[in-house]
Amino acid sequence: MKKIFLITYLLVLIGHAHAQQYQLQSPNKKISCLVSAQEGISYQLLYENKPIIKTSQVSIQLEGKEIAEAFKVKKADRRTVNDVISPLVRQKNTTIQNHFNELRLQSKGIAIVFRLYNDGLAYRWETNLKQKELVVQQELAEFNFENNVKLWFPKEKSMYSHQERKYLESPIESVEQESFASTPLLAVNDAGLHVLITEANLKDYPGMFLEKNTKHGLKGKWAQYPDQTEQTSDRDVKVVSRTNYLAKTQGRRTFPWRVVVLSEKAGGLVESELVFKLAPPLQIKNPEWIKPGKVAWDWWNALNLKGVDFKAGVNTATYKHYIDFAAVNNIDYIILDEGWYHLDDVMKIKKEVDVVGIIEYGKRKNVGVILWVTWKALDDQLDLALAQFQSWGVKGIKVDFMQRDDQWMVNYYWKIAKKSAEHQLLVDFHGAYKPTGLRRAYPNVITREGVMGLEHNKWSANASPDHNLTIPFIRMVAGPIDYTPGAMLNANEKNFNPVFERPMSQGTRCHQLAMYVVYESPLQMLADSPSHYEREKESMAFLSAVPTVWDETKVMEAKVGDYILMRRKRKENWYVAGMTDWNAREMELDFSFLESNKKYAITIWKDGRNADRNASDFAVEEIEINAASVMKIKLAPGGGWVAKIAPLD
Repeated sequence: MKKIFLITYLLVLIGHAHAQQYQLQSPNKKISCLVSAQEGISYQLLYENKPIIKTSQVSIQLEGKEIAEAFKVKKADRRTVNDVISPLVRQKNTTIQNHFNELRLQSKGIAIVFRLYNDGLAYRWETNLKQKELVVQQELAEFNFENNVKLWFPKEKSMYSHQERKYLESPIESVEQESFASTPLLAVNDAGLHVLITEANLKDYPGMFLEKNTKHGLKGKWAQYPDQTEQTSDRDVKVVSRTNYLAKTQGRRTFPWRVVVLSEKAGGLVESELVFKLAPPLQIKNPEWIKPGKVAWDWWNALNLKGVDFKAGVNTATYKHYIDFAAVNNIDYIILDEGWYHLDDVMKIKKEVDVVGIIEYGKRKNVGVILWVTWKALDDQLDLALAQFQSWGVKGIKVDFMQRDDQWMVNYYWKIAKKSAEHQLLVDFHGAYKPTGLRRAYPNVITREGVMGLEHNKWSANASPDHNLTIPFIRMVAGPIDYTPGAMLNANEKNFNPVFERPMSQGTRCHQLAMYVVYESPLQMLADSPSHYEREKESMAFLSAVPTVWDETKVMEAKVGDYILMRRKRKENWYVAGMTDWNAREMELDFSFLESNKKYAITIWKDGRNADRNASDFAVEEIEINAASVMKIKLAPGGGWVAKIAPLD
């Protein structure tokens, strides 16, 4: 019988008997991390010398056969990196400054690495063990706040989850003990410092939830590896039993980054690209085929068309109509959502849908086709299906209903990313956990859900303007969000009614239009019916023009859950957008960011005079401005404001 050693490696702050207390500072010296290695290791985090996270333990419990001693620092290495990353798909900026200071503490066969950026902390474990297979039985990651903080807590009932939650605003003291949440999770302290906790480079390991474990503290919580699963429907594969470990993995590897984003202002969260910086580099050799764009989507609007001479539904004529609409409105793709194939067999197409004919029709109109699939049906015939999709000329797949982030399922995401790239297919993950940086390694993974989006208006009032004003500061910090905006039937708080077959949105028309600038998704949906868009020419003038990727991003004003005003640049044009919760608001917009020697035409879509009563009311105006211009903008309850600024020269 092989002797098995149980090894627990602890990281705890204040130094052990013979040494070692370490201090690490961010490049701008505003953030400090104190790391101690006394009988393990812990850390403390300070901002401008004020404690933010007090002594918090971190550990990893391994079952192996090579090492049986506690973590003892044998070597401490430091380095500074200051380089530039140029993302293939530009979510926020053309280039990303990657500047950090790093501390690496090495023990026998294991190390822990801390990094400080100007906007946060990251740490991760590394192993360098001789055995090929390593079992991780448990991990400890504590986040003990120095004082009481207010949380935006995406409370979960189960780890079998789409991670589509409302962010419950509450003092940490009021959160029930052992309640747990998905990540990202946001905390704000009494000084107004924003502290967001998430993870990056999640691979071959389960995703991190956060559990309330002390009066002012949270700790990581992970799903154990699935032992037995049961398929209960065409889209639901539930875990019946789990093992007693988190992961079986390689003996030599790096583990996911535990990430704390810090910002004095709410807008700094939106501007942060920390998760992307911590992700692995590009893994695709020839990625030139990856094309961001807009998508005409069928499912939210239930394929409701009018004024056509055919029966609308999941059929060839309907999808050709969607392609016609996309072609004349600068929309790059359409999606064939649920209904095009028999749900038990992804290779068995419904007789009403000529998929090949639809794709060929789209090619002639320069409109690509993306296919929706349940993850299990795809996985059952993965290689055959992807090869077939590529031979048909499919441009991407929308993979749905995973609802887990244990190690097995996390590895499924990486498998789909890699194999889809080999077949030159974009990927949009739905029923998904939050992004952790996979899109940097595989930028064909162009967007994902993991957010309570517009679809919830079909059956609830949860996706309200109040909720919409939390998303940019929490979920979007992790990566792109497929919220699926674009509703043309808009309702105020008093007259909203969820209707599954003929859905409406909460908030004004311009609240919806502003999402195309505020919400980041390189593959951005137009969720409503072509019949609605075709009668809304002024809204379509904006939706046809707005980009889905950006060269520059800056938040001008923001408060979590209340409002945001921001600007983005694409080539020579600027787009500015504002959104508010159910409170009417007035903001001042200063155009000093424009070039001083130029004149510009600004086209504005703004809430109408009666938008407080009729949420679909809006107005469009075009005027001339320059860098010295200042403008007052008014937002109705649940309102929005958006503008395109183009140079006149």
